[in-house]
Amino acid sequence: MNTRAPILGRFGYGYVAPAVLLVAGLLYAPFLWTAYLSFTRYDGLEPAQWIGVHNFGKLLDDPALLTSVRNTLFWVIGTMVLPVGLGLLVAVLSYDIKGGMWFRVPFLLPYALSGAGLAMVWSPILSHDGIANKLLGVDTAFLQEAPVNTLAMLLVWTWQQLGVNMLLFVVGLQSIPKEPIEAARLDGAGGWRLFRYVIWPLMRPLTAVVVGLALVASLKTFDIVWVLTQGGPGRNSETLAVTMYKETFVASDYGYGSAVAVMLTVVTGLASYLYLKRQVAQ
Repeated sequence: MNTRAPILGRFGYGYVAPAVLLVAGLLYAPFLWTAYLSFTRYDGLEPAQWIGVHNFGKLLDDPALLTSVRNTLFWVIGTMVLPVGLGLLVAVLSYDIKGGMWFRVPFLLPYALSGAGLAMVWSPILSHDGIANKLLGVDTAFLQEAPVNTLAMLLVWTWQQLGVNMLLFVVGLQSIPKEPIEAARLDGAGGWRLFRYVIWPLMRPLTAVVVGLALVASLKTFDIVWVLTQGGPGRNSETLAVTMYKETFVASDYGYGSAVAVMLTVVTGLASYLYLKRQVAQ
């Protein structure tokens, strides 16, 4: 008689309870506390005062927040075009050539650095008297002029993220059956036609994953921006994550900073949901 199944059925919730409590304690409880603070005036010292939706109304009238939204959208679009697009290009070009693995290694190395470490490497390069200006023979303030600073930071982000996107696309290429590609080649397809009508449709599931991960990462961009410009000059290069940090921990306005955090969470969740829903519909 097999008594294992009834025992697991009886105590099944007990096995998953530690994981559920851990997730609830580390994820859900902080979010609920942040959501509560977004309806209060709180400086971290005095008791929080309930002010209703005042902080969310303030969001609509804050020019710095509008700049953050614009910059965040720029990061999202730029990430889709540069790290994802170039990652796909490198993966395709290096997939079916001799020594392609060694060709991909230099693109993977920057991913070993953290965002903050990456920014520290590039800070002296992009400074006004840095290496970039000397090599290019120009006099451009890459980190002091908007929107040039956002574009420069996006290129740094591309340098780091291109490798992992390329690796994911290579995995997708390796999972494609050989038969459809060989049949298409026998029919005379090659180059762009082979990629457009055979390889790309077969890679659609993996592409959805890569784009989804890149979308969420770009919406939460913080470390590179904070180390390189701290959202400056003024507040012209802030993203939503940087605005949330500055309002909360620099200005000590925990209520308004929490409102920005809730807004960022809603935007990220909604963008992910709409994207996944569109992929499932296809």
